[in-house]
Amino acid sequence: MGRLEGKVALITGAARGQGRSHALTFAREGAAGLILVDVCKQLPTVPYAMASESDLAETARLVTEAGARATAVAADVRSFSEMQAAVERGLEDHGRIDIVGANAGIATYGCAWEVSEEAFRETIDVNLIGTWHTVKAAVPQMIERGEGGSVICTSSCAGLKGFANAIQYSASKFGIIGIVQTLAQELAPHSIRVNAVCPFSVDTDMILNEPTYQLMTGGQNPTYEAAREAFASLVALPTPWAHVEDVSAAYTFLASDESRFVTGHSMTVDAGYLLS
Repeated sequence: MGRLEGKVALITGAARGQGRSHALTFAREGAAGLILVDVCKQLPTVPYAMASESDLAETARLVTEAGARATAVAADVRSFSEMQAAVERGLEDHGRIDIVGANAGIATYGCAWEVSEEAFRETIDVNLIGTWHTVKAAVPQMIERGEGGSVICTSSCAGLKGFANAIQYSASKFGIIGIVQTLAQELAPHSIRVNAVCPFSVDTDMILNEPTYQLMTGGQNPTYEAAREAFASLVALPTPWAHVEDVSAAYTFLASDESRFVTGHSMTVDAGYLLS
């Protein structure tokens, strides 16, 4: 038996990257169903290409191939009504939600006094308000069912330590820690655990792009190789970044009964970044 045998999970930002990895890992660990949510469109301030409907369909195909039933829903976490509809669709297909993975997020850059108001608001709307919308839509049925569960929110090391030239990103990720610590208290009487996963850098499209290379190298040599060296210089272990599977391992632990007494915790996957 897998560690998530028979469970049903809702994961946002599931079309690719960390969200896809979490969904596939859950399926391989015996989850019966995955409700896969992604916006599936380009947002105006995001400097890299975002996932498409075909990416979400591919995640659903891979999840099905791994042995779980998949429900794919194109929905924007910035809209509470869309998240409500996604949850209702998931409940129609699966009958329950045991695990919530509030993973959807974007990254935009710029020093604090130069970043546009649009970029600041869009980052907060997706990362912070989107996390709140996800749990607000999914948690009531978990409480009503009375069988406990696990809520996992993707924050960041930038939610534990400010990151220069990303004030809007850090603000959103610090806010997620506040959501987690508050919900952990409110949901404890219902045996629903709430935790955050806080990666540093993960080798997904969010960081493997020229705007990020420019940020990490000061614009002097915005290449993959130079950025790789810059990322590696920030951590203690000999690596520039984690892989999606590393973050999925933390997600799986927090989703499983192995963490039944872990709540209100911020689990870092940071290669020693916070040691500095």
